Amino acid sequence: MWFGATTTFANMNDDEPVKTGWTFGALPAVSYNTDLGFQYGGLVNLYYFGDGSSYPKYMHSLYAEISRYTKGSGVNRLFYDSEFLIPNIRLTADLSYFTEKALDFYGFNGYNAIYDAIWEDDDSENDEYLSRMFFRHERNMFRFTLDFQGQLAGRELRWIAGLGLMNNSIGPVDIDALNKGKDEEDKLPSLDEVPGLYDRYVDWGVISQDEKDGGKAHHFKLGVIYDSRDNEPNPMSGIWSEAVVFAAPGFMGNGDFAYSRVSLTHRQYFTIIENDLSFAYRLNYQGTLGGEVPFYMVPYMIYSFFHSSITDGLGGAKTVRGMLRNRVVGDRMVFGNFELRWKFYRTVLFNQNIYLALNSFMDAGQVVSNKKIDVPAGSEFYNYYTDGEESLHLTLGGGFRIAMNENFIVAVDYGKPLDKRDGGGGLYIGLNYLF
Repeated sequence: MWFGATTTFANMNDDEPVKTGWTFGALPAVSYNTDLGFQYGGLVNLYYFGDGSSYPKYMHSLYAEISRYTKGSGVNRLFYDSEFLIPNIRLTADLSYFTEKALDFYGFNGYNAIYDAIWEDDDSENDEYLSRMFFRHERNMFRFTLDFQGQLAGRELRWIAGLGLMNNSIGPVDIDALNKGKDEEDKLPSLDEVPGLYDRYVDWGVISQDEKDGGKAHHFKLGVIYDSRDNEPNPMSGIWSEAVVFAAPGFMGNGDFAYSRVSLTHRQYFTIIENDLSFAYRLNYQGTLGGEVPFYMVPYMIYSFFHSSITDGLGGAKTVRGMLRNRVVGDRMVFGNFELRWKFYRTVLFNQNIYLALNSFMDAGQVVSNKKIDVPAGSEFYNYYTDGEESLHLTLGGGFRIAMNENFIVAVDYGKPLDKRDGGGGLYIGLNYLF
């Protein structure tokens, strides 16, 4: 559902309206998951274009999402972005609270951590079934971030500085809550009967007592960005590269877990057919510089700022599509996305600029330096972990986009891994191009 404000027409392209004033797009959030229940809620993104002189760049963007699953998981998020509130400074602010009743947890170091789908397949004839929640744990996360960008040289080279307050509350899956209202044959086994992988990692000491319940991750970010993109929501040409250091020092209240990490990202865009067909790729490295990173922050992806509420990886909607979320977690990780984008139809509908697009992609990721694990030989841990297995994880897929006024982009992607150890594929419905 889309709503607009005043429209004028650009001299450079008389058949496409230039937006002025306020416009917004809204979507319902409706889905169903056997264990989490029905999802309900919605999201809205408001854009302000002023007199239209900056279009398609907005002057202010405010995004809000509230959604719930009937058994407790939920998203509560406000996100603001503007280059005009503070002169010559881009400000992005995020205030979020996430409740995850069943967050994916597959262990550490990619393929070294054994994943077998049969352990969570509750088919009545499967005698190897453990639990649908075997690879899950609970997490509640509060996050508040402020990020600032300013020019270093010309319009393309910028600095970034940011401050973040985060608190993670971690625990086992609440089996009783998920079993509420289910028939006896559909209920999950209790943790006393079948402990989840997270619970076993705690028992084996892979996850320490100091970190098993979560904790704070108050931090600051510093970095540089080079950005020559011709259009931010879906560039047809240009480069967007950044180097960001993420530091969570002890003096900010992080207890025994003081550490720093670095993220290096290069994105590049090429026009194949003017205005219609482009190729884009993204390469990323994330790794620890020093200190001890608690297990719940190892999957946390670091960028200059987040458009999305999803910040975990590798795997899932925002990193390696089609692979299980958090399937690849290690001390140092790399991933890449390679994508063809085709805008095949344009029109003006209800006074809004609309285009439809298709995309095809290949995504890949790998741990390049393992998270250290110190477990004595002979431990049951090695029934679920083996050394020397990690290698490149690959997925293939495609998607569809509906874009309004170049900024509000409804996205549907489906990805399929090439190795069954990465899952059976994933369908993602959300907003925006991946990068």
